[in-house]
Amino acid sequence: MGLPKPTVQLLLKENQDHACAEAPEICVKVMAIADLPDMFGEFEVVAFWNNFDRKEHAALIHGDIFEKEEVPVRLHSECLTGDTLGSLRCDCREQLQESMRQIAKMDRGIVLYMRQEGRGIGFINKIKAYQLQDEGYDTFRANEVLGFKRDERDYDLAAHMLRSLHVKSIKLMTNNPAKIKDLQLHGIRITGRIPVVVPPNKYDKFYLETKKRAGHLLDRTQPEEFLEQAEELQDNHHWEQAE
Repeated sequence: MGLPKPTVQLLLKENQDHACAEAPEICVKVMAIADLPDMFGEFEVVAFWNNFDRKEHAALIHGDIFEKEEVPVRLHSECLTGDTLGSLRCDCREQLQESMRQIAKMDRGIVLYMRQEGRGIGFINKIKAYQLQDEGYDTFRANEVLGFKRDERDYDLAAHMLRSLHVKSIKLMTNNPAKIKDLQLHGIRITGRIPVVVPPNKYDKFYLETKKRAGHLLDRTQPEEFLEQAEELQDNHHWEQAE
């Protein structure tokens, strides 16, 4: 059971008059909603448009999330090399699939699929960063050598998408404290953390070790413990986005 048909029609109707193209501030618009059963279970896909990066982001919904509290949410950034081509250099595909597998077993949940390739630097620059990593740079330093921040992403759009779906509060499926901080700064109420832990392989071991040094919790720390550690990391200015 996904979103009831009346709810789908309500979401489409309240979004049809959003004049995002003319809006001076960030505007996110639900464009279409359709069933999308996949290898993990029954999902619906919501297609979004926005006037900020003008990319077509998506939400994969399982169950009825409308006006619900503590909805499990995976905030996933696009990774063509991992998600689609099966690269072993990162754990992106494994995290996406594990999140969808977990959500499909729950009463409800959302995967926000954000078109932010290479932590927001784009596909070409991501491959340039891979070149630098082949020469010995870690994933963060490679971005810096190319003239970018360690992470160029911003989750304001993701927060707008959750509000467009009328989600009241979430449990974030993440290992990255920075994602909690960023969503909270954009007004999303987060009540806990659901770990997404996948085993390393010989190609992404150094990548995962680098993420761990940046503050990622690559274990099954319970939500309360995580939020305490997240607050401590924020106080010490150790928030590094790297997922």
